[in-house]
Formats: sequence, structure tokens, C-alpha cells
Amino acid sequence: MPIQAFSAIVMPASGGQPVLMQAADRPMNPASAMKLVTTIVGLEELGPTFRWKTQILADNKSNKKDIYTGNLYIRGGGEPSLTIEKLGSMLRSLRNQGLRRLRGDIILDRSYFQPERPDIGAAQFDEFPDAYYNVIPDALLVNSNLSSISLESTTDKIEARLNTPLDKVKLVNHLHFNELSCSAWETEWQPPVIDTVNNMADDPEVDNPNAPASKKPLRQTTKAGLEITLSGGFPKRCKITNNINILDRNQYLAHLIRALWQEMGGTWQGEVRDGKTPASATVLAERQSEPLADILRIINKQSDNVMARMLYLTLGAESANKQGMTNLQAADARIRQWLFRQGINDAGLVLENGSGLSRIERISPQQMAGLLQAAARSNWYAEFASSLPVASMDGTMRRRLKGGPAELRARIKTGTLKDVVAIAGYVRDINDQQWIVAAMINHDEAVKAKAALDELITWVAAGRP
Repeated sequence: MPIQAFSAIVMPASGGQPVLMQAADRPMNPASAMKLVTTIVGLEELGPTFRWKTQILADNKSNKKDIYTGNLYIRGGGEPSLTIEKLGSMLRSLRNQGLRRLRGDIILDRSYFQPERPDIGAAQFDEFPDAYYNVIPDALLVNSNLSSISLESTTDKIEARLNTPLDKVKLVNHLHFNELSCSAWETEWQPPVIDTVNNMADDPEVDNPNAPASKKPLRQTTKAGLEITLSGGFPKRCKITNNINILDRNQYLAHLIRALWQEMGGTWQGEVRDGKTPASATVLAERQSEPLADILRIINKQSDNVMARMLYLTLGAESANKQGMTNLQAADARIRQWLFRQGINDAGLVLENGSGLSRIERISPQQMAGLLQAAARSNWYAEFASSLPVASMDGTMRRRLKGGPAELRARIKTGTLKDVVAIAGYVRDINDQQWIVAAMINHDEAVKAKAALDELITWVAAGRP
């Protein structure tokens, strides 16, 4: 690597002069190390006990027996960890309230974030748009919009199963065998093709469910189904599970809600559509997320782009000064205001989505070190530090620095893109002194220099500064 591709700083965590500086004031692409900015500012501004809220509301209080006639509203609150199980528990709450037959539409309210559907028309980040790390968040993102498909092959058959509960969604298996190893199964995988099919279904809905079958009028309803066609080559004697973002979000939620509701013995005549919750609507079910301090551990240890972007957008949504701004703009302004209060110059700082999954985000090692020093002074330092990957133990650092002086002594957030490697965090040396280390390499072959960053951490941990 040319030295011009490398920027770094090492300084005491408690304050004082740096012991190593290499172009430390140069703005660099930090890749996922940028998550440190989003998470410490999120922790400071929102607090460790902040929770996101998701609600199901009704616009009609009068129901007949177990029938609800009217629209239901699902109002998203930006929860980063809204799973299928959590949505199912909210629907179960409706069943426990006596509702069984729903007659009306389900309105999806994503207005907590602005714009509401940033995924529509968004440019692809790379050649894998259906991958989890590329999911673009919205305020009502259930299961990260992922469909789970299991593939298992013998020497003469390839079986495909859809694990996600999606009503009237069918897999069409056109996969063929190849001679590759199972570890290379993605080599000939083709992006699935989605087709809409119309299924005519008899829907025997009457007010009296106990009426004889001969007396129940049949109502013809056309419900659109989906076919997911799988194609490409797949190895023999191979078993994998692929979680991919391939369905339109409203389609996904429509088929998911219908499947969950039917599993609970309910029926639903209606569709899913976008809209806003009226002020007069009544809350029927509500769930709160895990506290922010718990979410941070997933964001930083697993380097979760989607959750980091949700937190970044939440900083904007919860900003007191967001008039006329999108959530991205309001989050950018809020982070810069926080940096200003810490005495950190934001010159050269470029924020796009706060996750590091960006070609344009920039921060200097000096700015990163200032942020880490501010975090060390924070009331919430313990919560922040516990979210960072520990060398040789967990997260993205679990396989790095084993057997050396930095093992279990370094809490480091990593960053990797095809032309970026970066580290930033805290290192406790063999003399029990705490150091801040931030280093970034931007170069076409940066991935080859990861060992140099490990050596820098090792040098600090060994007490050589």
C-alpha cells in the first residue's frame, strides 16, 4: 500500500497528545466504522432506554360478535427489530380480543419516516440488491422484508422450501445440478423471478358461522397469488438457507398478514394499501422494542447496516428541529450539532445514511478519535463500549488477533468495502492503559492491508506507544 492511502491516530482515551498520527485530519471512507458515529450520538441523544413503538389501530369501535367491519391501521414506529413473531403476537392480541373475521382494508402507515418509501426508485449499491445488507429501511419494516428459502439436494433431486409464512406464495423450482462444491453454491444462482397469478377462491363468509353449509352464500373473490421461480445451477449433496429481499413490501406484508391471521383461525376480506392513521383511531394492540442499548450490540457487533440506518433515520424523526427536512437531513444536522457541543470540528465530514454502506461517507481518524474520547466521558460509556466487538471473542472481531497481546483487550469496530478497510475503538495495553485507535485505508486493494491494521492494534496492546 502506498502511505498516501493510510490515515491513522493513536491517543490516550483519557485525553492528551496523540502518540501516532499519519494524515489523521484527512477525510476517509470509514466503511462500517461510521456506525460508531450513529450509535454514540443515538445513545447520547435518545438515551439507552429509548424504545420504538408499533401499533395496530381501528377506526370503528362497533363490531358484531367476532366480526370487525372497517379499516385497520398498522402504524410503524421505525423499530429496527420488528420480527414476524412480534407482528404475530400483535395479531394474536386481536384474536384474544374476540376478533376473527376482518372486513376491511389494512392500512400501512409509514409516516414516522420521511420519505415513507425511500426504497422505491433507489439505485443499487452493488450487484447484490436482494442481499440483507442492502435492504433500505422504512418505518414499518417487518423481518427486513426477507423471504427465507431452504435448498437441499441429494445426487438426484433438488428440493426448495419457503420458510417464511406467506399465503398464496409458491416456489417454482427450475434449478439444475452443477459440479461445484456446496461452499460455491451462489456461483450459478440466478435472482428469482416473481410473477403474479390470480387465484379464484370461494369465500363462505356470512354473519352466522353456525348456519348449515347449504345456506352459506359463496362470495367469489379474486386474490392475487405469487410465484417465485428459482433457476440456475446448484451443487449436489448441498443444504443451505438463503434469506433474500425479493418481494415488494406491500405484497410481502399482505401475504404475511393473511398467512398469520389464517393460522390463528381468522378470515380477512380486504387488501393492504398505504395510508395514514386518522387522529380518531383507537389503539387495539401495541408493542415496544427492546431498549436502544440492546439494539446497539447488534448494530456494532454484527455490523448490521439495516438497523444502523433505522437508528440514523430515528435521530432525524425524533429531532426537535426537523421542519422542512427529510429524516436524513435532520439526522445529519443533529449529529453535527452534537459534534459541535463536544468541540469536534465537522469539516470534511460527509454523512449519507450513517451505516457506512456508502461510497461517499467520509470522516477523518482525528474526528473519529474525538468522538471516541467524548464517548469515554459519556454517562453511557458502559453501554456503548459493551456494543463493540471484542478481539478474538465476538462479532466481526471474533477471528482476529487470537493469541497476541490484543486478545480480549481490544474493543474494535471494523469497516470493510471492496476498496476500504478500517478500524476504530479502544485498546487496553498490557500496562492497563486505555488507548483510542482509529485507522483507515482507502485503496483499490485495501483488503490486502487488513493485517497492517491488526499489527497496529497489536503494537498498542503490547505497550509500545
